[in-house]
Amino acid sequence: MPEKFARAKELIAGAKKILVFTGAGVSTGSGIPDYRGPDGAWLKREPVLYRDFVSSTRSKVEYWKYKADTFPAFLAAAPNAAHKAIAALEKTGRLLALVTQNIDNLHRAAGTHTDKLIELHGSGLYAECLDCLNWTSMAEALDKFKADGAPPLCSCGGWLKPAVVMFGEPLDQESLVKAFKAAEDCDLAISAGSSLSVEPAASIPLSAKAGGKPYLIINRGPTAHDKAADIKLDGDACLLLPELLA
Repeated sequence: MPEKFARAKELIAGAKKILVFTGAGVSTGSGIPDYRGPDGAWLKREPVLYRDFVSSTRSKVEYWKYKADTFPAFLAAAPNAAHKAIAALEKTGRLLALVTQNIDNLHRAAGTHTDKLIELHGSGLYAECLDCLNWTSMAEALDKFKADGAPPLCSCGGWLKPAVVMFGEPLDQESLVKAFKAAEDCDLAISAGSSLSVEPAASIPLSAKAGGKPYLIINRGPTAHDKAADIKLDGDACLLLPELLA
């Protein structure tokens, strides 16, 4: 590990256009559990599929109950050292883009500018209307839901949906194109806190490797890309990433 760590530091020190790709393991240090982790929601609830949410009032209620249960802890979370280290990297002018699978808003809260940030799976702080596509705050939408237990409606009369990508829902194409362009233009790809098992998001850092760019993975446990990585550091991304970027 010390030798790998030193090599990883050298890779980062020599890079000028770094793509950072983050997953749930970057936010566990802020008290947000990994969805697929040992205490993850996948063990407690069946996921609501996008097609069911759109077509079924019962599924809408189930999903809004889940959001009502988890939102207080989500709202109370604060950026940890990993989020802050990436924001500090941006200030050096060497962060090309930050692509995240997380919906917790903690990269923004740490100071990452929106022109560098690509939130592939949306934002958990907002709800969007399925009809007019306007956004409202998640807190306001949840207040409506708690008032009568019915799925909340937009002022236009359309159904509100949390502004996150649900299971079975396609990702925003503009965000995907921007992310893959960053992978093409970077001179180093770093994946932190992701098992790299969810597609098409996981293909973003891998495409940088396919283009001949060095690929560094930081994750506790195996990932789907371990064999492709130039260096794989096995450990807590919340602890290792700040040390690497210091």
